[in-house]
Amino acid sequence: MKLRRAIAFSGLCLVLLGCEPQSGRPAAEAPSTWGSRATPSPSATNRAALACTIPDRLRAQELSRLPVSDKVVALTFDGGSNAAGVRSILDTLAARHAPATFFLTGRFVRSFPHRSARIAKEHLVGNHTDTHADLTRLSDEAITTQVRTAQRSILRVTGEDPRRFFRFPYGARTPHAISVLNNLCYVPFRWTVDTLGWQGTSAGISAGIVVRRVLAAARPGAIVLMHVGAHPKDRSTLDADALPEVIRRLRADGFQLVPLSRVLGAAP
Repeated sequence: MKLRRAIAFSGLCLVLLGCEPQSGRPAAEAPSTWGSRATPSPSATNRAALACTIPDRLRAQELSRLPVSDKVVALTFDGGSNAAGVRSILDTLAARHAPATFFLTGRFVRSFPHRSARIAKEHLVGNHTDTHADLTRLSDEAITTQVRTAQRSILRVTGEDPRRFFRFPYGARTPHAISVLNNLCYVPFRWTVDTLGWQGTSAGISAGIVVRRVLAAARPGAIVLMHVGAHPKDRSTLDADALPEVIRRLRADGFQLVPLSRVLGAAP
């Protein structure tokens, strides 16, 4: 079981920077693992809420790349609409022993509990709000409700606490919204490159374009934004389709694939 998960169940939160991925093995080579776990009790969750902190040097900012110098790339997937590409994506990642980070909305995990549970068993999960709301249009109280409602749903469905990983819906953020998220024990992660796979074939995007966009932006610490769902009209799943070649080409160019815990890791 991943160290982060074991710590979450003891009621602690992850607080150190620069640790290795939760498994303690090189992230690009760590095989997918399945394991049983019990949902933490309310008292354990409350203790975790009291203990959870984030590093001061990661406050008041949104990371668009990992602050590292080695050749690592983080694949990230947003889940907020449908789950059409989830099985293909997870099967590809598992077959290639490739880690990733998934940002899920509360509505997504409630709508697709089995898919969400598998995601959380195999990969790092972050918070993407409850209903994919534009937080820049909400009050502090409403932001808090969006984030905590999603957190509770993710924890209940998957057994995983998504803190301290967050992504703003639509990429919409303000310095004040970032501050509110920090106070809720989250670090917001943006992206270095958007594959545009979400635009679908109807917008002229192809799997080949997805691959080329990722490779053109590949540099130490790059964060790649992909999506798990199908386009609502043309039903294409371009990120899922392109993923095998994305992984192959990145590794051929000497990049290691890592989860976002590469820079926001587990406490000992």
